[in-house]
Amino acid sequence: MRGKSASKLETASLDFKEAKANFKEACNDLAEAAVCFANAGGGVIVVGVADARSGLEAFVGCDLDAESLRSRIHQLTSPSLLVEVEGFKFSDKRLIEITVPEGLEVYSTSKGYTYQRINTDCVPMRPMDVTRLTEERRGVDWSATPSDRDINDIDPLALRYCRRLLSSSADSLRQRYASFSDIDLLRALRLTADDDHLTKAGDLLLCSEATSGPSDLIVYQHKRTQAGESDAILRLGGPLILAFEEIVQAVRARQGITPVTLANGQQLQIEDYPSAAFREALVNAAVHGDWRSRQPIQIEHSPQYLRITSPGPLVSGVTVNNILTRGSRARFPSLAAAFRLLGLAEEVGQGVDRMYREMIRSGRDIPLISEDQQQVAVLFRGQNPKTRITKFLSTLPLEEQDDTDTLLILRQLCEKRTIKADGVADYIQRSVDEAQVSLRRLSSEPVSMLEPTRGTVNRKLPSYRLRAEVVAQLGNAVSYHSRAIDDIDKKIIDHLNDYGEVNNRTIQRLFDVDVYQARDILQSLVGREIIARSSTQTRGVAVKYSPGPSFPSPKKRKSQSITKANVEPDPDEEAGRLF
Repeated sequence: MRGKSASKLETASLDFKEAKANFKEACNDLAEAAVCFANAGGGVIVVGVADARSGLEAFVGCDLDAESLRSRIHQLTSPSLLVEVEGFKFSDKRLIEITVPEGLEVYSTSKGYTYQRINTDCVPMRPMDVTRLTEERRGVDWSATPSDRDINDIDPLALRYCRRLLSSSADSLRQRYASFSDIDLLRALRLTADDDHLTKAGDLLLCSEATSGPSDLIVYQHKRTQAGESDAILRLGGPLILAFEEIVQAVRARQGITPVTLANGQQLQIEDYPSAAFREALVNAAVHGDWRSRQPIQIEHSPQYLRITSPGPLVSGVTVNNILTRGSRARFPSLAAAFRLLGLAEEVGQGVDRMYREMIRSGRDIPLISEDQQQVAVLFRGQNPKTRITKFLSTLPLEEQDDTDTLLILRQLCEKRTIKADGVADYIQRSVDEAQVSLRRLSSEPVSMLEPTRGTVNRKLPSYRLRAEVVAQLGNAVSYHSRAIDDIDKKIIDHLNDYGEVNNRTIQRLFDVDVYQARDILQSLVGREIIARSSTQTRGVAVKYSPGPSFPSPKKRKSQSITKANVEPDPDEEAGRLF
C-alpha cells in the first residue's frame, strides 16, 4: 500500500475497516458492512486497517475476538448471516479477515436497515431495490408473468418482422418456426402465459402502447457536436422489436466510415461506432434494463461519443469489474430467451465480450461501463481509429483474433511498455494465474507477439513487452513508438554493417511487416539521413539503400548507447542486475 491510502485500494469485493473502540458499536458497524456485501456479490472485510492512511501506518491492529464477532454478526442480521472470521498477523499487527458470501436472500440489520455494496460504497436500498433483488435471488421472472393483453393486441408488423428474422436464420429449427401459426409461434417464443394471454415480455416486444413499460421505450437524440443542440430526436413506443430495429437504422445512417486495406488486399469498412458493438449494448439494455421502473432506454449520439443508458442497476452479482468473466445473468429470462430465439442476442451470453472485441478490432478504446442504483450506462468514445491495430490483428491466428484477453493485452501494451500478470489481471478480469497463462501463450508459437524482458525472464511472473517487429507493425498506434524506433534502427544498422545494403524486402523479413509498413520505415531512415538510395532503380521493393551521411560508426553507436542507458534506463534491466 506504499504511496496509496488504504481507501484507494478498496474494491467492490474488498473493504478495510478500523474497529470502533466500543465492542457493541464495532459489531454493529461490521454487521452493516457484512450486509452490504451479502446483498451484492460477496466480499472480504479486513479489520484493523485505517483506510485514510498509507503504508505501514495504515495497519493499526484489532483485538476483537474472532468467534465472538462471528456470533454477533449472526445475531445482528436478518436472516442470520453466516460469515467466516479469521485472525492473522501482518506487520506485527493482529488483523481480522471477515469473508462474506453472496447471499441467497436479501439481508438487513437487526434494526431493519438494508444496504448494498455499489462499487466501493455501502448504500441504503430503496423498497424497489429490495423487491428487485428478492425476485432475482428467488428466480422470479417478471417478464414471464401474464399481462392484460391477448393475441389480438399484437401489432401485425411486429409479428411479420419476427417471421422475417426467423426465416433468414441459419438455424433450421428457427426457420421452421417462421411457418408456425400465430399462436404456435408465440408459444415457441415463450411469449404466452398458460391462458394464452401474452406475458409481459410479449406485451413489450409485440404490442403498440405496451402496458408493461413506459410510453416511450427508447429515446434517441443525435447532436452534431457533444455539447450542441439536438438535430434529431426519436421517441419510440412499442412494439420493442420494431423500435429496436428503427434505432439500429438511425445510428447506422449517421455512421462515418474509414476504409482500411489489409496486407492480403482485403478491404474493411471501419465504422465510427462498430454496429456489432452498438447492437450488443442495445440488446443488453433491452433484456437487462428494469422495465418495472417505467423509464426508457436513453441513447445519445454524436461524433464524440455514443452512450446507451438503461434503467436499473446491473443484475445482482454482476459488477463493472467482473462483467467480462461472470457470465450472462438475465434480469428477465423470458424476455432474453425471446431475443435469443429471434437471433438478436448472443446464445451463450457473450455480448459484453463482443462489445470489447469489436471496439479493439476497429482500433478504438474499449467501452466504458458505469452503474449506480438508478441506471447502467455504456459509453463508446468517438475517435480516429488506429488502423495499424486493425491491420496487425488480421495477421494473428483466427482464434486469437476472437480472444478477448489477447485483444485487451495488446491494447494495454500499446499504452504501456511492459506488463506483468499481477498488473494485467484486473484489467482482463482474470486471476493472476490465468493472466500469466495468457501472457505465456502470446509469447510462444504460433502467436509470438510478446517476449519476456531479459532482466525478468527467470522470474515466476516476468515482465512482458511487444516484440520489436510487432511494434514496427503497430507504428504510431503504440504511444511509446519513438522509443521503439531505436530498436528498429539498431537492427537495420547492424544489418547494413554486415551486408552493406538493405531494401524493402529485407525490412519485411526482418520485422514481419507488409510492403507499406516497410516503406514507412525506410522513408523514416532516409529522412534522418541514416540511409540513402544507392541503386539506379527508384521505385519498387527492390530499391537498394546504403549508409547515409548520418549513419553512425560502430564507435559512435556505442557511445550513443551508453549515453541513452544513462538517461533512460530500462527498469527491468536494472532489476536484472540487482537480482
